[in-house]
Amino acid sequence: MNQPSRAEKFLMPPGSRKLSYTPDTKLANAGEFVLMREDHTLGNMLRMELHNDPNVVFAGYQHPHPTDHRILIKVHTNGETNPVRAMREANQRLTEQVESLKTQWESELESVRDSGAI
Repeated sequence: MNQPSRAEKFLMPPGSRKLSYTPDTKLANAGEFVLMREDHTLGNMLRMELHNDPNVVFAGYQHPHPTDHRILIKVHTNGETNPVRAMREANQRLTEQVESLKTQWESELESVRDSGAI
């Protein structure tokens, strides 16, 4: 069959990096992150969380092609912070939100178990 392996979509090749950053040479306080083996889910979450930062002027992402398993995220800040710090802080906030959601889910699941529905 002429279909690529499904594992290529999410398994990192040995020696490759998951995340890379390239500063923009034409615009100050801007750059592009490349997330390997990711799709719209993480790209959109990071973009929206970056928009919550008042120091971020622009944040956008692109999934170049369905067979290209990477996400490009462009970030431009106002100079109060830099794109790397803005991305790090957005990632931290998302991690906290996911942990909170996990805790809430487990609590609700436990209450359903206690009620005897499961």
